Amino acid sequence: MSNVSQEDIVIKIEGLKKQYQLGVIGGTTLSRELQSWWALKRGKEDPNAVIGKDTRHYGEKFYALNDINLEVRKGETVGIIGSNGAGKSTLLKILSRVTAPTEGIVKMKGRISSMLEVGTGFHPELTGRENIYLNGAILGMSRAEIDKKMDAIIEFSECGQFIDTPVKRYSSGMYVKLAFAVAAHLDAEILVMDEVLAVGDMKFQKKCLGKMGDAATEEGKTVLYVSHNMSTIRQLCSRCIVLNHGQIVYDGDVESAIEVYMDYQASELLTHYDFTDIERPIDHGDAVFLESLTFLNTDKPVYFTSDKVLLNMKWHANARIEGLRFLFQFIFRDGTVVGTMESDAVVDTEPGCSYSGDFELDVSNLVEGAYSIQIDVISINEFGSHTGYDYPYRKVYIEIERGADQKGVNWIRRAWGSVRLNQMVNVKLEESKECPKNDK
Repeated sequence: MSNVSQEDIVIKIEGLKKQYQLGVIGGTTLSRELQSWWALKRGKEDPNAVIGKDTRHYGEKFYALNDINLEVRKGETVGIIGSNGAGKSTLLKILSRVTAPTEGIVKMKGRISSMLEVGTGFHPELTGRENIYLNGAILGMSRAEIDKKMDAIIEFSECGQFIDTPVKRYSSGMYVKLAFAVAAHLDAEILVMDEVLAVGDMKFQKKCLGKMGDAATEEGKTVLYVSHNMSTIRQLCSRCIVLNHGQIVYDGDVESAIEVYMDYQASELLTHYDFTDIERPIDHGDAVFLESLTFLNTDKPVYFTSDKVLLNMKWHANARIEGLRFLFQFIFRDGTVVGTMESDAVVDTEPGCSYSGDFELDVSNLVEGAYSIQIDVISINEFGSHTGYDYPYRKVYIEIERGADQKGVNWIRRAWGSVRLNQMVNVKLEESKECPKNDK
């Protein structure tokens, strides 16, 4: 970046660090706070913690960001990728002034418009139109300036019919459409977007990518875009940064960045995964909580296509659910979603019960290479639609190799595309002996 004119630099970060303290401070009654404090002093588990959460490490400190140095030029579209917990969202929150750095310097030229999650900055009791004025006022725009943008924002958001309805009645898709439209159209020199395309239909996602591209190329805006979707990173960004454990491990062209990211992902070949302290989406993990996954028939999860993958999963239920099953989404090392593998209905869960199940996966029609697996705990109703109960933000990693004795053509993955994967087989199910039973 030494050949870059200082006038072109709109974001300059030097020695940035952000430190957090583990645990939750406040938020409950005084009696519960005293109970939690006394348990911590004795080295015991917090009696007020969520099931499966061990609070004995509360008070320990860690760096979400550790010595970040970065320069971004005017008009650049920069992708930021990395595993969950790598520090991506923390970096954007600091740039958006949602939180302050522990150490370091952050300099920015121009106003910043950020969308860190669905409906950031929206007041649920205000209408869509009123929230547009609110967001514009926060950016320092006058009412007359916002009025000039109003029609374009409403048209882009596709929410014209509901623009005078309180946004608390919007669906998540409507929320993200309006929020993106506001962020992209108001007068700001820097756009900060964190997984904003995870919600919304494919048509609108394509529309958003086009708008962000135009904002950089035609309007000269600078775009910082966080995503786990490598195809959108490829489509939108000209430069990409890889974060790992709070540090920048690569800064350069997009394809090389994706390769670095996938190499870090594939290096995490573990045989056991503990999901108890892993973040989930809101309202997930309440009815059913996936506790762990263990590969049983290997010292390292590397398999030939002729092998069967045998694994064990443990979970706890807090509600009665008919026909609980598991859905595995297989993602190739370049970020391409290959397909899903689904179990039969495993069990009708009972509140307070813990379960352990062994499953067999047929990987014979997977192409050789490194894969990540995202696990979804679901049930399917009589109409074929599914309800999700748990979705830990922690992928599982395996590698598939082609056996020397295998015959047949070498699969050209990019040309021949994805496949529907074989169904999972429920091998064995165990229920905890202490499991309470409900009268049926």
